[in-house]
Amino acid sequence: MTIAVPFATDAWFLSGATAVGKSAVGLALAQRLGAEIISMDSMALFRGMDIGTAKPTRAERGRIPHHLIDVAAPHEDFSLAQYLDAAKQVAIEIKARSRRVLFVGGTPLYLKGLLRGVFEGPTADWDFRRAVMAEATSREPDWMHKKLAEVDPIAAARLHPNDARRIIRALEVFEKTGQTISSLQQQFERGLPADACRVFVLDRPREELHARIDCRVDAMFADGLVDEVRQLLTHSPEMSRTARQAVGYAEVIDYLHDEHDLTATITLVKTHSRQLAKRQATWFRSLSECRFMPLVGEVDAEAVAEQIQLA
Repeated sequence: MTIAVPFATDAWFLSGATAVGKSAVGLALAQRLGAEIISMDSMALFRGMDIGTAKPTRAERGRIPHHLIDVAAPHEDFSLAQYLDAAKQVAIEIKARSRRVLFVGGTPLYLKGLLRGVFEGPTADWDFRRAVMAEATSREPDWMHKKLAEVDPIAAARLHPNDARRIIRALEVFEKTGQTISSLQQQFERGLPADACRVFVLDRPREELHARIDCRVDAMFADGLVDEVRQLLTHSPEMSRTARQAVGYAEVIDYLHDEHDLTATITLVKTHSRQLAKRQATWFRSLSECRFMPLVGEVDAEAVAEQIQLA
């Protein structure tokens, strides 16, 4: 019941926090390896979301083929399972051309899924879900959470009592399989040692990374991020929940709805980008497969790529 993803020892990975410098090193590394790049960025998937996601330029895409960029409309959701299926197909095509596969991007959940697979489980049973929801309306507020605690205390401990969607899914898995979702998800928690993989995470001192984030955000607004979001809302007024999660877009949408002035909006984007970088770093530290490559100041992308290739 997991999606088998044979990437952990069969591909190269370059990751790191937002604004750390992945793009330049990724291009240099791809050229050295004879690789094509598969984007590992959950927001670069969406068409029209260019400035705020720092997508590779046309020139960069001309230099090295890039995949899984601009594959979904902003009003569409794109799940982890969809991404893994698409990545698997693209990787097969790349290898058929006798090229190597290099994943580049900063979405840790994608990285984890590519390395370890993901629990898929039984298909949705909507009759079961409706029945549970109907019974919950006549019970005490935390009834579903207590019911889950009876059959899967580990999952119950991980989930907030108000997280009805995930609680129902955990109950559904137990109902359909007779096994707890926590035990079935264990594969997703087991990783390989770093020296068995080619997973490299670019890492910078915190203050330096924050300064780079500030510069990037200023450049995004100077390059027309507000106009880009305005145009997106004109063509896709109902942006998907996934697309709206992109740092920069949610804040500009609020600005366009007169919730903040422009100065406050830029400050919010910088703050939220720093918080994103912190969350990314936490994820990377939790993955045993990762090898960290320290960077300081202006670096020679070619030299860093050579260091990674020889590591």
